[in-house]
Amino acid sequence: MWLRIAEGNFYEAHQQLRVIASRYLKSQSTFANAADILSGGAKALLQAGQGGSGGDLALMLVNDVYVKGEWEVNDANRKRLLDVLKDFPREEPTRKRYVQEIVGWSARFGEVEMGDPEIHHVVGEMHAKGWYSSYFLSVNRHLRLRPSFLSANTNSSLLSENNPYDAERHLLLGTSQSPNPLSTVLYTWYTADSPHTAPLYLSRAIFPYLLLGNLSSATKSYQLFTSHLTSSNPTLFTQSVSSSKSDMRVFPSLPLLNFLGLLLLSCQKGQRSLFTDLAKHYATHLKEKEIGETWGWNDALAGIGELWFGIRIPRQMGNPLMDMMGSMFFGGGGANTSGGSSARSGTPKPAAAQKTVEGPQAPPTMDLD
Repeated sequence: MWLRIAEGNFYEAHQQLRVIASRYLKSQSTFANAADILSGGAKALLQAGQGGSGGDLALMLVNDVYVKGEWEVNDANRKRLLDVLKDFPREEPTRKRYVQEIVGWSARFGEVEMGDPEIHHVVGEMHAKGWYSSYFLSVNRHLRLRPSFLSANTNSSLLSENNPYDAERHLLLGTSQSPNPLSTVLYTWYTADSPHTAPLYLSRAIFPYLLLGNLSSATKSYQLFTSHLTSSNPTLFTQSVSSSKSDMRVFPSLPLLNFLGLLLLSCQKGQRSLFTDLAKHYATHLKEKEIGETWGWNDALAGIGELWFGIRIPRQMGNPLMDMMGSMFFGGGGANTSGGSSARSGTPKPAAAQKTVEGPQAPPTMDLD
């Protein structure tokens, strides 16, 4: 059968591989043999440019071996599936379904209800690498930021990706390393918008992470994004504010960026009064329709208030986490009829032109203690 693939007899090889795997699947004791046949066959066919046949064997591997065999999520089982994923061409229709199936398997037989973080990280980084590369190579040659994860040896199939939303939604459910590529995607995305919108893009990481109870990744995302911002805008005025308990960099011209930083400090301390005082201090900004409604800050902050500070959400409100994740998966306001992920309302399509952040305004007075 391997010879048939080498000779270009792809149909015969595909059918033979299915027959052999089906024989092994008749007994649980030989499921491992079926997994070897299906994964090896899928990779060989995908590498030969036979996306449909390779994808068929890959799906058979997940559904007939991993799911029916109730295989646990472990390093070896995960690695086999991800190795197959890396050989899928970007344009192959079955690749999206394959991703859905492996995430579903990991959610069903793993420890995390939303799917295995390692799988989410690999899938999300795949989309992040590809989208950033496409953006960088086609429209933003003057961008000074080139992430360390993007190398000259990056697989060409990854370079063709062009969907930041898929990267975003998977990385939010990923590992402790996921804020790195996520922050780069969000910052690059921001450079296509107005200078004052930096906190709006950063909130796409901060709010979901906090609603997932992941303060560590939220904090890391803030640090990485603001580092990108200052390194790419050397004239941006900042101030360092220190106290006996906390240190913070203040951005006088970007008040909502300061709000996000102080929100993280409030969550670290877990004091309701800090959260309510913070909301009052920035009430004028938060009441703007673009912020509260279009970008969904009102619902997100209500959910954060309940989760982190015990402030109950009125019953008529929905579930902020589910609403926000639904927005990322389906584009807000209902399912995306195009079949792909979309932006939240008000989020511009990725485009060219890096912006320079506007000059400073007077910084607000704040107490970090």
